[in-house]
Amino acid sequence: MAAPEIERLIKLIGRLPGLGPRSARRAALSLMKHRESLMRPLLEVLEACRDKVAPCRRCGNLDTSDPCAVCTDPQRVKSVVCVVQEVEDLWAMERSSAYRGQFHVLGGTLSALDGRGPDNLAIGSLLARVEAGGIEEVILALGATVDGQTTAHYLAERLRPFACSITRLAHGLPLGGELNYLDQGTLDAALQARARLD
Repeated sequence: MAAPEIERLIKLIGRLPGLGPRSARRAALSLMKHRESLMRPLLEVLEACRDKVAPCRRCGNLDTSDPCAVCTDPQRVKSVVCVVQEVEDLWAMERSSAYRGQFHVLGGTLSALDGRGPDNLAIGSLLARVEAGGIEEVILALGATVDGQTTAHYLAERLRPFACSITRLAHGLPLGGELNYLDQGTLDAALQARARLD
């Protein structure tokens, strides 16, 4: 029906996370309809990102500078490193403004089913950072999935020989959550992580 170029555009847009064929078709048509106000600026931004944005060699964040702005921020606590699975997790932590330490992006989790072992993740560079000294705490901020918990356990074992505390994010009852809407796993985690109210 459509020209081959438009079909290719629709297929490429459809490969983006969260976009199915219908959403990709709508996005492609919108781009074609607004060539000057939308397509041209998008092309310029995509080229700039391709040419200038790269992973930070220290933490794995995406930025135009290396080390990135997070790593070079003088207001950050240098003795605490928060380990996250992906860059999007780092960005989520940044949006919360609740954490002011350093980060380390693993680039995934251990997964036997997907064939991802320790050599496929940025575990070696994390261990090197901790071994270099100055790190007092490593926070394992990985998902509450089987792969996330397996990775957290593996990292805790690898980090044990170093003189730093190893912590993880609390799991369980979300702020504003009601008990009758929680699944059994979340309730179990909330009960295990309960704290005294002295």
